[in-house]
Amino acid sequence: MRGWWREFAGLVLPVSCGGCGRPRAALCPRCAAELTGSGPRRVRPAPEPRGLPPVHAAAAYEGGVRELILAHKERGVLALAGPLGGALAGAVEAAERASGGPGAGPLLLVPVPSSRRSVRARGHDPTRRIALAAAGRLRRAGRAARVVPVLRQRRPVADQAGLGARARLANLAGALEVPAGGVALLDEAARAGGRVVFVDDLMTTGASLAEAARALAAARADVHRLFIPGLPDSPEGGTAEALFEQPKAAVVASSPSSFEINRNSRGSCIVAGGER
Repeated sequence: MRGWWREFAGLVLPVSCGGCGRPRAALCPRCAAELTGSGPRRVRPAPEPRGLPPVHAAAAYEGGVRELILAHKERGVLALAGPLGGALAGAVEAAERASGGPGAGPLLLVPVPSSRRSVRARGHDPTRRIALAAAGRLRRAGRAARVVPVLRQRRPVADQAGLGARARLANLAGALEVPAGGVALLDEAARAGGRVVFVDDLMTTGASLAEAARALAAARADVHRLFIPGLPDSPEGGTAEALFEQPKAAVVASSPSSFEINRNSRGSCIVAGGER
C-alpha cells in the first residue's frame, strides 16, 4: 500500500495509538510522554566508530517509542511523522546547545538516506519525512532550518538486521556519497553560514551516522575547490570550514543503554545493539 493510500485510509478507518494500540488516537498521552518526557540526551555507542559526530537522542528505543518508530517506518502510520519530528527537533536543539548555542546561519538537516529498495517497499522515506517535520517545528520556533538531502547510496548494502557492530561498519564503509548537485547545495549553504546536523530516526551502533560524516568530509575538498580567494563571490573567513566544523547528529531514539552514564568516564554515555 503506497503512502498516499495510507494517508487516505487513516481518514476513514479506526485509529489506534501507534505505540500501545489504544483506540481513537494515533498517539496517546502516555506514549507521547515516553517520546518527549525525559528530554534529549547525548548518547555514545560502545564501541564508538571512528568519525562519529556527537549524537543527541530524544528518547530510548524501547516500549511505546520503539512501537511508534516501527509503526511509522514499517506500517506506514504517517500521522506519526509530526510527533516524531517534534522529538527530533528537540534533539537537534540539544545538539546545537551542546556545541555552543545557535549560530548565525541556518540549520541544515541532512537525513541518512534509506536504500531505494526500502523506500519502494515501504511506500515512503520515513527518515526524510521525519526530518521535514522537524525542520517545520524548528522554523515555527523561530530557528532557520531546512532539510538538505545531499547524501545518497553509491552502492547496494546488505540488510543491517542481525549484523553486529563490526559487520555494520564493513557493510556501510564507502556506501554513501555527496553527488555534484549536493556539493553545489553545500557551497550555497556555506556562503549563508549554514551548519550541518545529520538526522535519523534511530541510532544503535552509529555505523550509519559515521559513514554519513565520512561522506560529507570527502565532499569537503570539492566545496573548497569552489572557493577561489579574491573573487567577489568567495566567502570571507572560511565559511566553508564553518560548514564542516564539528558536524552534529540528532536522532529520535537510541538504545536504552545509551542513556546510562559510563562510570569510567564522567559525562560519557554508552550504547549497545544494532542499527537501522
